[in-house]
This record gives sequence, C-alpha cells and structure tokens, in this order.
Amino acid sequence: MTSMRSSSDDAFRSSTVVESKVSQESTTPASASDLFLRHRLGIVEELWELVLQQECGQPLVDLLRQMRSMCSPEGQASESIESGVLKLIEKLDLNEAIRAARSFALYFQLINIVEQHYEQRGQRQNRAAEELANLPIYHAEAGLSDAEEQSRGLHAGFLEKSLQEADSQRRDASTFQTIFPKLHRLNVPPRQIQDLIDNLDIRLVFTAHPTEIVRHTIRDKQRRISKILRQLDQVEEGLQPLGFASSWEVEMLREQLMEEIRLWWRTDELHQFKPTVLDEVDYTLHYFQEVLFDAIPQLYHRFRTALKLTYPNLRPPNYDFCKFGSWVGSDRDGNPSVTPDITWKTACYQRNLVLEKYIQSVKRLINLLSLSLHWSDVLPDLLESLEQDQVQMPEVYEQLAIRYRQEPYRLKLAYVLKRLENSRDRSINLYNGDYLQSDAADLSSSVIYRSGIEFLAELRLIQHNLEETGLSCRDLENLICQVEVYGFNLAHLDIRQESSRHSDTLAEIVDYLQILPCSYNDLSEDQRSLWLTTELQTRRPLIPTELPFPKKPTRSSKPSAWCANSTKSLAQIFAKPISLA
Repeated sequence: MTSMRSSSDDAFRSSTVVESKVSQESTTPASASDLFLRHRLGIVEELWELVLQQECGQPLVDLLRQMRSMCSPEGQASESIESGVLKLIEKLDLNEAIRAARSFALYFQLINIVEQHYEQRGQRQNRAAEELANLPIYHAEAGLSDAEEQSRGLHAGFLEKSLQEADSQRRDASTFQTIFPKLHRLNVPPRQIQDLIDNLDIRLVFTAHPTEIVRHTIRDKQRRISKILRQLDQVEEGLQPLGFASSWEVEMLREQLMEEIRLWWRTDELHQFKPTVLDEVDYTLHYFQEVLFDAIPQLYHRFRTALKLTYPNLRPPNYDFCKFGSWVGSDRDGNPSVTPDITWKTACYQRNLVLEKYIQSVKRLINLLSLSLHWSDVLPDLLESLEQDQVQMPEVYEQLAIRYRQEPYRLKLAYVLKRLENSRDRSINLYNGDYLQSDAADLSSSVIYRSGIEFLAELRLIQHNLEETGLSCRDLENLICQVEVYGFNLAHLDIRQESSRHSDTLAEIVDYLQILPCSYNDLSEDQRSLWLTTELQTRRPLIPTELPFPKKPTRSSKPSAWCANSTKSLAQIFAKPISLA
C-alpha cells in the first residue's frame, strides 16, 4: 500500500506542473502557440475525464480533481496540506488506489503526447519560417505583377509572425537551417567547414533495459493518438479562415480520440511475462522499423539543402555519415542469457527486417518507374544488365517479359525484387539454424545478393540511367541512402564480454594445442599482446575443427564449460566458412 500511496502522491503533485505552466503564461499576453497548447490540453483532459467517468464512475473523477486541487499552482504543498493528501490516499482501498494510480499514469502519458506534438508542430513552423527567410526576394521593378506583389506581402506577414513564434519557442535555434548562416556570420573558413563535413562519423548505439520496455500495443496507441492530433490540426486550421470553431470532421476526430483513450484504459501497460533477449531485440528494432529507417534520408536531405543555401560550393556529407550500433542481443557482459546462438539469431533478425524494408521500397519503385521505351531512352549498360538477368533468372523473364517488354526499369526492378526475396528467404533459413546444412540446398549466388554492395550497385545503375536521360527519382535516392547506411546488417552488433571469459577460452585452446611453454593466463599483459599480435599474422587458424571440452560442468569448471560452448560454436564456423548473404 505504501508504494501505491507514493505513486498517487507523485502523480497529483506532477499534475499541477502542467497547470502551473499554463496559468503562469496567462499573466502575460498569450501567443498563438500558447493558445494552441492550452486548447489541446483542454481537449485531452476533458476526454480523459469522460472516459474515467464512463469506465469507473463520477466518484473517481471527483477524487482525482480533489487530489489535484489540494496542491498549489506551482505543485508545492505545505505540511498540513500534504498531511491531508496522505490521509485522503490512506482511506482508499487497494482497488481504488490502483485505479487512481492508473488514471494519473494515463493522464501524464496523454499530456506527454500533447507536449511532444506541440514541440514538433513548433519545429515544423520554425523550419517553414527558416525556409521562407532563405527564399530569394524579388522586386516590382524586376517584373512582378500586382498579384505577385500582394502574394509576396502575405508571405512577408506570415514570415514575420512565424519568426516571432520561433523566437518565443526556441531561443537558441540549432537546426541545419540556422547553423550554417551562423557559421557564415562568424566568418568560419569554408575549407574548415568542408573538412568537418568530410570527417563526419556519427554512430548511435542502442542498448537494452528490461525495466523500460513498453509494449508495441501501447506504442501503437500512442502513435495513433499523435496521428489524430495532426489530423485535428489540419481540420481546425482549415476552419479558421471560415470563422468556424467546429465541424463534423472535428467532432469525428474527437470521438476517435476518445475511443483510443478508452481502449488504452482497458489495456495492460506491461507484459504479463518476463521478456527474453529476443523480445528485447524486437523492442529495439521497433524504432528502426517505425521511425529511423525512413528518418535518415530526411535528415540527409535537410542537411544537404541547408548547406546548399549558404555554401553552394561545398560538398554534402556521405549518405552514411550517421550509422547505428547495438548491444542488444550481443552484450554478454553480465547477462548469461546472451549466448552465441542468441547473437546469431539477432544478426539474422536484423537482416530479415532490413531486407523486408528494401523489398517494400523496390515494390514502390516498380509502380513509380513506369518509363516506356517509346518515350524515354535507355543506356546500353542497363540493356546488357537485363540480358544477364534473363540468363540467370529465366523464370522471371518468362513471367514478366511480355508485361514489361517496353518498360525496362520495371523489368530490371523485378529482377532486383526477386533477388531480394531470395536473400530474405535464405536469411530466414539461417535464423532457423540451417547454416550447418549442406550447401547443396543453397540458392545460386547469381540469384541472391551476397552483400549490400551488390544490391547498391544495381540501384546506382538505375540511377545513372535516369540521370543520363535527364530524370531523377527521390524515392530511389532515399533507398540508396538507406542501403549505404544500413547495408544488410541494419546496425553493427557490439559483442561485449567480460575479459576473463576471453582469456579462459584462449587458455584452454593454447593448453590443448601446446603452443606455449606456460598457460596463457600466466602471461603478463605485455606478453599476451605480443603473442596475440604474432598469432594474428600467421595463416594457420588458431581454432581446430575438433576441440574436446568437458560435457558436464562442475563447480570448478564453470568457466571451462562456458568456453566449451562458445568455442564449439566458433569452431563450427571456422571449420566451414559461412555468409549471412
């Protein structure tokens, strides 16, 4: 009961922070963004209370209001008030306390969504204002008509308002649109900026924490609520010029929002089982699947566009200036559940995801690049590539040659799609442990991609043909950017392991092979480094194909047993080289 009382106490204390933020702003003239935030907070709180009233009854709503009213607008409470709040909480039975805590938890998650939406909306307005600020200014003497002059005046008014909003929301702007003009004002040499751009190497690494796991179900609900809020923005902004405050579309979106809140209330926040390592991998990859995979090309285009506006002669960075790493599924330091088999499955899981993403992108390109030989030229290198594809994959040619006989880009992408699907199917087999099976069942290397480099080469071939005939394709450029960043790996796995595990493994190998006069563990750090450096320069493999270890671990041989499992897996891999392709 103590922990429940503490949760409720923290909840009603925190709830006044949002109220305080809005109430303090009410003493000064409210900006448009402040009014927007208050309006959204009011809608969400109203719907939250309606859901609780229908689900739990009016007494719970009255209780929550009473608890919140007992704090000052600043979220502070005197000792007497705090004592009264605690007495109020202590009177609750367990069921009432749970409902109160869940209610406040739901409330703050909804408020977080609103505030994130508010921040994102402000950022979009800032970018729009910055882009307008960088538009070339024309004058009437240059030949503008009266209508164009009037339009320019409207844009100027909108720009002034937007810049004021931007200044009120973010005093220290740090977007690409502002940082390059700032560098220009500071007279930073362009050569120095180019050197920094050329050496950009950003690597973001994901790690796992089981206590921070949020169910996909809850994330999906949060995302749907954010989408409804964006739709509500568009509808209300369209009504403002007409002088209307509401419409059937607004009411429909409010009903959808209330429905999502009600469904959320009846959903468990946490899983009812202990997550496995592969569950943690799945939770981490959710960010790549839903956000990061498509966000990186946008990041690159914003960088390039902003750079060109201020420094048109500087080269943009490489597509892969920002890459990703992960410890999830490969961090064995302190987690005995992360075995070699789990790390293998994690690598295959990541590959399966990124290949599926590429397959979806290529399908979109097939629909998009409908260029006909009747109206567009094709270079010889693409035609030669199609002839090679016909020989290597005759079944694709027989199926699609008639349909795409005048559409070479679609036919080429059909071959690309088939190779990707074959690569994905093989990766699924690898995930299921088929890497020790005979190569007889493996697909020919000509009908799969052995690496992301081969896939990238075919995409660049298509891009080169488009550019040479005066065309460009943003979707294709985005896909090329993604392949350069993610390859067929998605994120580099950082295999972390407590150092004694490595030294114990090497000690057992060295003792078995009898290649040192003493045990590896008896060597000093300098002696180990010297011996390992020398060993790495030899052509002889250190791990033999057969290396016996104790099958039944004892108390004294626990490290040895772990080494046996790890080294057996390594021995199998070194005995028969394999590829994730």
